[in-house]
Amino acid sequence: MNKKNSMTAKNKKDIALCAFVFLLPVLILLTTYLLYPIIATFVNSFFQWNGISAEKKFIGFANWNKLLHDKDFWAAFFNNIKVMVLSLLVQMPIGILLATFLDAGGRKFNFFKVIWFLPMLMSAVAVGYLFRYALATNGGLISSLSELLGGKNVDLLGNQKTALFAVIGVICWQFIPFYMVYYLAGYSSIPEDVYEAAIIDGATRSQYVTRIALPLLVPTIRSAIILSLIGSLKYFDLVYIMTGGGPGTSTELMATYMYKNSFVTFNMGYGSTIAAGMFILITIFAAVVMRLLRGKG
Repeated sequence: MNKKNSMTAKNKKDIALCAFVFLLPVLILLTTYLLYPIIATFVNSFFQWNGISAEKKFIGFANWNKLLHDKDFWAAFFNNIKVMVLSLLVQMPIGILLATFLDAGGRKFNFFKVIWFLPMLMSAVAVGYLFRYALATNGGLISSLSELLGGKNVDLLGNQKTALFAVIGVICWQFIPFYMVYYLAGYSSIPEDVYEAAIIDGATRSQYVTRIALPLLVPTIRSAIILSLIGSLKYFDLVYIMTGGGPGTSTELMATYMYKNSFVTFNMGYGSTIAAGMFILITIFAAVVMRLLRGKG
């Protein structure tokens, strides 16, 4: 009995050692590229530093106090909230509708799958430049159509009232295909027997979707909402290319505001504080949403 216990203990040690050896490269990578940058960001937030020189001046919580009273940062934060809410309201329903349409058509609609997924294959920088010129006041697609119809030039990106909504529209155009495929994968995980049983019981396609498929897709919808929420709070490249945060601060987001402070005005200490603030806010939002969604499960 003792011999058996000693062999079991030895096997457990061997398994633990083997697991540690295989996990060690991953742990090193996560520490180097995830944990260390987060810690370094919080440390730099307590210094006045231009990001280039070796000299750093410790200023305590001065950067954090500035952040709490920074109207531009909170304006950028509320812009992120607008992006988050409108992205959820637009991307989720359209993504589900497209996925439902493609699931109903099966292989016959493979052409639509390819065409509709094309925006997701383009880089955010390419999409930003594409729509920056398409929405330009002079010579842009919208302005040209307006002129053809006898109207005036349309300035969507240069107008503080419409710029953010134009950017959100482009964001949705690019990312709806991602959620379409995400929900389509959710549909594919539903056993075919469930659909066949529903049809045998006299259910129509719409009844199957609304009463059976969608309830089974709830876990997928939850995951998609969390992904959209986190992504909306850290958008950068597409917005920076299209508007640079302007006009004024109408499209300024937390990430673009952080970039400008860190790499345009070379105030790396305060830029690190903004990045740390983003980390805290995104973590809180994600935790709250996950708790709420879990509570509805």
